[in-house]
Amino acid sequence: MKQQVTSENAPARDPEAGGEAVPERRPLRELIDDRVLDELLERSRDEAGGLRLTGEGSMLGELVKAVLERALEAELTAHLGYEKGGRGEPGGANARNGRKGKTVQTGVGPVPLQVPRDRAGTFEPVLVPKRAGRVAGGLDDMVISLYAHGMSVRDILHHLAQVYGTDLSHETVSRITDAVMEEVKAWQSRPLDPVYAVVFLDAIVVKVRDNHAVQNKPAYVAIGVDADGEKHVLGIWVAKSAPGSAAAGEGAGFWRSVMADLANRGVQDILIACVDGLAGFSDAITQAFPRTVVQRCVVHLVRNALRPVARRDSGEVARELRKIYTAPSADAAFDALAEFSAGPWGRKYPQAAKVFEAAWDDFIPFLDFAPPVRKLLYTTNSIESLNYQLRKVTKARGHFPTDDAAVKLLWLAIINIEDKRARERAARRQEAGKRSDQPARLVEGQRVIGWREALNELDLAYPGRLR
Repeated sequence: MKQQVTSENAPARDPEAGGEAVPERRPLRELIDDRVLDELLERSRDEAGGLRLTGEGSMLGELVKAVLERALEAELTAHLGYEKGGRGEPGGANARNGRKGKTVQTGVGPVPLQVPRDRAGTFEPVLVPKRAGRVAGGLDDMVISLYAHGMSVRDILHHLAQVYGTDLSHETVSRITDAVMEEVKAWQSRPLDPVYAVVFLDAIVVKVRDNHAVQNKPAYVAIGVDADGEKHVLGIWVAKSAPGSAAAGEGAGFWRSVMADLANRGVQDILIACVDGLAGFSDAITQAFPRTVVQRCVVHLVRNALRPVARRDSGEVARELRKIYTAPSADAAFDALAEFSAGPWGRKYPQAAKVFEAAWDDFIPFLDFAPPVRKLLYTTNSIESLNYQLRKVTKARGHFPTDDAAVKLLWLAIINIEDKRARERAARRQEAGKRSDQPARLVEGQRVIGWREALNELDLAYPGRLR
């Protein structure tokens, strides 16, 4: 008589496999006898009666040990061709040959194992390879996560030893983190969209050892807004030092290399590039992308204008400067600047007006647009929000041994920020009455607020270029 399939034991259907049945995984609790759990609980208690979930001799350590040893036995069975306690082929030269003790580092602490051996010495375990001192997976992910949060290698070693009792070498941690460099290089060289509406470029300063000296280097991050209004981190570039020099250069050659990298990865056109006032940057942008309009970051201009202003006067001066960058047109902004220069604050702080005068040609492009585009171009806050979080990660580090090490940490931090924002969005979806599409402050792939209105205006200003 065939067993009747009910809704409780019916196999689940995998839509990607064409509706084929896949066995439903039973909860682990149903598979473990109560007596086993009671024994694990008793053996995992410390002197105070609490539970040691991680570390040597802990509950999770015992479970990992049992699972690994069972898997190793299964690997040897597959290698020999017969079960433990059975017999191989008549006249077969190979057979089981006892076990050898070995301690491996895992995500729950050190785990002592009894690794089975064969007589011929041809058994090569896959799960716990020979001469491997750790089980990859959870431990590697933990090390990379700690590194992405800004912890140095020494701090990671101390944390693993203190919390999990795991003893790794400095070289092992370095190898684990270096393993992501292939992903970093692939990300840095990935193809880009042919057209970006706006590209924001800004820098954070990192300390890197170069030419036998530790120096401050700018690491530039670019964020592009594509034709669909979504932001993407396009790349990370660290300024190189000339041989024999103890300072990282940011000259025209460096900017040309950044623009050439974007062009080589498929970028054909940028409508507007929003940057700070860096020498030679505007020329490098227009040389690579002749039709691109360079827009100076207004917030940077205001900050520079307020730098010589006394703190007691900064509020009043800022209110007067606001009349310049909120003017309805470029002519009205020029009149507001002239009025400021002739007024009491302009006479007291003439340098504030000179900041706007020196950057006038690169300051006024955004004044030709309505509020939706002005809001988009007004500031590089989009990228500064990301850089603020990246600075929190890098400031805990003394210095980086190479440029690649700095790029690696920044990339890992960006991925970590992405994961964090994704979890926050998933949590919002579970809350009743909450919008699930609320944008994070800055996430790669985040859609620009008010993009439809901005797109219509950009399409009129630059017909046929946004495709």
